[in-house]
Amino acid sequence: MSEIDPITLSVLAGRMEQIADEMDATLFRAAFNPIIAEAHDASHGLYHATTGDTLVQGKSGLPIFVGVMSFAVKAVIEKAAADGDLQDGDIYIFNDAHIGGTHLSDMRLVRPYFRDGELFCYLASVGHWHDVGGAVPGNYNPAATEVFQEAFVLPPVRLARAGEVNQDIIDILLRNTRLPQSAMGDLNGQLGALDLGVRRMDELLDEYGAGTVRAGLDALGHRAEALMRSELDALPDGRWEAEDFLDNDGITDEPLPIRVALEIKGDRMTLDFAGSAPQCAGPVNIALPTTVATAYVAIKHIFPSLPANAGVMRPIEVKVPEGSLLSAEFPAPTGGYTETILRMIDVMFSAFAKVAPDRVVANAYGTINALSIAGKRKNGQPWVMFSFYGGGHGGSPESDGLNHGNAPISTATIPPMEILEAAYPVMFRTWALRPDSAGAGAHRGGMGAVYEIEVLEENGAEAFLFGERGRFAPKGIAEGQDGALNVFTYEQDDGWKTPPLASKMRGIKLRQGQAVRLETPGGGGYGNAADRSAEDVARDVARGFVSEARADALYGPKWREVTA
Repeated sequence: MSEIDPITLSVLAGRMEQIADEMDATLFRAAFNPIIAEAHDASHGLYHATTGDTLVQGKSGLPIFVGVMSFAVKAVIEKAAADGDLQDGDIYIFNDAHIGGTHLSDMRLVRPYFRDGELFCYLASVGHWHDVGGAVPGNYNPAATEVFQEAFVLPPVRLARAGEVNQDIIDILLRNTRLPQSAMGDLNGQLGALDLGVRRMDELLDEYGAGTVRAGLDALGHRAEALMRSELDALPDGRWEAEDFLDNDGITDEPLPIRVALEIKGDRMTLDFAGSAPQCAGPVNIALPTTVATAYVAIKHIFPSLPANAGVMRPIEVKVPEGSLLSAEFPAPTGGYTETILRMIDVMFSAFAKVAPDRVVANAYGTINALSIAGKRKNGQPWVMFSFYGGGHGGSPESDGLNHGNAPISTATIPPMEILEAAYPVMFRTWALRPDSAGAGAHRGGMGAVYEIEVLEENGAEAFLFGERGRFAPKGIAEGQDGALNVFTYEQDDGWKTPPLASKMRGIKLRQGQAVRLETPGGGGYGNAADRSAEDVARDVARGFVSEARADALYGPKWREVTA
């Protein structure tokens, strides 16, 4: 490997990150569905030509895709090697979660980038499509027992050959969605993002040369590894454990443990998930690529200064027991992967709090509350409102948790109420913070939220919920207290009802004028509640975040002596 000076390396790192960022922005502007356009549930990056390892990822995309997209690119590398005829302008497409991680809603496009006839790297785009068939509109089927009940499964296939798009593949995709116009718009947006990535890479290599850029990519990986080893070496050696639970798998009402043992020895770390629940019948399973990627996301939260490339994980071993719900085999359902990876991050934070509590925050609300409301308009056209919802983040060593934030697995945003109401026949009766939902602590958790959504379409609608934290609240750390549980209710002719499985239900029939209601968890607290200042408690009461009765119970009456 040729040497590269630090200034050139820094410039190249910024330029390549900008390429990925611009690819992100291109798709966000072009996508038809609000989960990509508004919530930014997508990602782009550059990947190694032979290993598929992540070289650079955009800062606007979802962090979970940093790890899983390397598995997706590896799958394409293997497919191209088997075919033996990779060409410039080829594009592969697939959504198989057991190969590429996450779930079937995430459509992956992988394109080789050639320079002077030689493969230089891969560019990849992934985006959450609004609907990919399956039994439930929006694809979050809480009762699925195999992937075929979740969505259409597409293995890695060649969408384009030497720049010529295969219309047959597009025809298959559009025939397997309730929303073909949305799917076509999102696909064109991803293709446009890849085209832009090729142009920007051409410009970069024209300016610096392939040898210098390749040396820069290698150096970035080595630097990330060295930084990770340095961070670990500064921590004490030892072994620490933590566990938490999923409510159930959507089929059987039994809790599912997620366990981790974190061990540090010098400049290496092991994350051992032995003791986690076995593969289950319902869709909270995740494939091995998703588990490894989630470990990376947690590490990136704990060590935020580390760059986003595969070098970070070289000193870290992730052990996942075979047959567990963290290494599920095809065709096990994986549609609710978000809930399981959130719990993985929670247990890793809880374990790391025993090593260095100043580096972690208490548990966030821990569920995206994937809610689909779907029906048909008067003209017979189907509509599908799929979205996810926010909650409170955990308190930290420095401050209270964020109120009504998005899940810590992503940099996505919650789609605005105005966008959802404009696109679908619904009305939000309530979109507000949820009082008394935060875990108490020296720094309390953030507030959860309350959403009440009424159906306006005269044909009615059907609702489907895939959530978590209905039975096991977000945990506080460093003596902080737990946040509130997740609560879901739905309106029927004889009043408000709750799901038998607490956080998951499908096939909820809603007439015009009826509604569903989500009360999302607050974050866990950080530190002992006795150490919270009376002024902070009084301010929370004055703002309506905490009721007077709960403030008395959690913090004592001293706050009453303060004028907030």
